[in-house]
Amino acid sequence: MKEIVVCSDAEELNRRTAEQFVRLARESVAATGRFTVALSGGSTPKPIYSLLAGRTFQPLVPWSRVYFFWGDERCVPPDHPESNYGMARVTMLDKLPVPTENVYPVPTEEGNAQRVAAEYERILSTFFDLNEGQQPRFDLILLGMGEDGHTASLFPGTAALQERGTVTANDIQKLGTHRITLTIPAINQAAHIVFLVSGPSKTRVLKEVLEGQYQPTRLPSQSIQPVEGTLLFLVDRAAASELTPTGDPQE
Repeated sequence: MKEIVVCSDAEELNRRTAEQFVRLARESVAATGRFTVALSGGSTPKPIYSLLAGRTFQPLVPWSRVYFFWGDERCVPPDHPESNYGMARVTMLDKLPVPTENVYPVPTEEGNAQRVAAEYERILSTFFDLNEGQQPRFDLILLGMGEDGHTASLFPGTAALQERGTVTANDIQKLGTHRITLTIPAINQAAHIVFLVSGPSKTRVLKEVLEGQYQPTRLPSQSIQPVEGTLLFLVDRAAASELTPTGDPQE
């Protein structure tokens, strides 16, 4: 099930995302006793993390039952300015009553990208008690979308798009680096997936991903199609300005 919600601006997008996080967290904890979420990096979710740690939203979540993971990570130390974990820690986690043992960053201190990916896959397999060949089922995965159509660290034309495991090290030649990322099959097992897309720089790619020809090798975001879950695009008016109207927009 795919839903597109157009927000008037980035502020509304941030608020709606925080509200969605709270709702899903409370529902999941009530049903299963825990809430597992894979966070996104980049600039878009940063103010959302600040909102969740603030006085309005923080009291609404049973944080001791929330377990944090990451959808992708750069191969840098945890305290590096480009670390997705580091950004989330400073912006949100350090301000929340979350037990340290509930936080599962990508173990970049392993050094070698392939070893890092293998170790994170082992961590996920242990936490979710998986048998061989099974994928974890996150309650929520937050995703962004790059101007080239990438999501997580699933970049156009890269080998990671064909990976069937859970975690892989993706060699991104145009950036001259490796990144650790959840694979497409792993993401698609989630119960809820939320894309966060904002700003005029995303107008063209959002239209291509949602309305263009299906070309997942060129536009990896098109590959995100949950097997048995919900897919929500929370986008601001600037990013959605070229989308074809389909009746009354949800605002």
